[in-house]
Amino acid sequence: MISSDQINTLINASSIEELWTRHIQQMADFGFDRIMYGYTRYCTETSFGDPEDFVLLTNHSSDYTDVFIGEGLYFHAPMLRWALHNEGACSWTILREWGAAGTLSDDQRKVLEFNRSKGVCAGYSISFKSVAPRCKGAIALTARNGLDQAEVDRVWERHGREILTLNNIVHLRILTLPHTSPGRKLTKRQSEVLGWVGDGKTIQDIALLMGLTPATVEKHLRLARQALRVETTAQAVLKAALQNQMFVIES
Repeated sequence: MISSDQINTLINASSIEELWTRHIQQMADFGFDRIMYGYTRYCTETSFGDPEDFVLLTNHSSDYTDVFIGEGLYFHAPMLRWALHNEGACSWTILREWGAAGTLSDDQRKVLEFNRSKGVCAGYSISFKSVAPRCKGAIALTARNGLDQAEVDRVWERHGREILTLNNIVHLRILTLPHTSPGRKLTKRQSEVLGWVGDGKTIQDIALLMGLTPATVEKHLRLARQALRVETTAQAVLKAALQNQMFVIES
């Protein structure tokens, strides 16, 4: 049984980094020593969106992520494809079933061969309930070396509901915490200016409220658009809101 302390540890985390560190520890207790979480709000049938807009968290080594993420292998990962069209938890036993049925593409088999070469052989994937059609979040739980899939499935029989609950809490908590790619973090001034725009204030209103000149307000808006890599201020407000970079309570 998971305890209230375990749940509160996740709920009370003040940053994604703190939340992730605690979650890694909790999953390791169940035998999953390598985990990878991904979330996108820009998913379509042919694309997951700009990788720089993903929320991507993992404790896999760089020699794994440099290829799996950096070289785009993730796009053909069979379990990621499963996650796009399903919700809930799935044992990696299904990979053997797909292989035996001959339904895996050459690209998918290459992903599995790479995973085996890096000891990513046994585990579970969880696909979270989507909050909007283009949103998708999932996590892959890789079992520590030495555990085969049959042993992992037995662990899941005993603790699957607890593991699923903890991962759902982490996913929902991530959606409420500020997150962005390196180089796209807004300054406090930029967040504040966008917040006032989101409240319907004009440039002149914002200048008066913040004690700045209209030209300085325009500069902060321009830099915010550049940081978020969007063309319009309306897009910047939306993107900053989606990334929880507006109306932030300082910890």
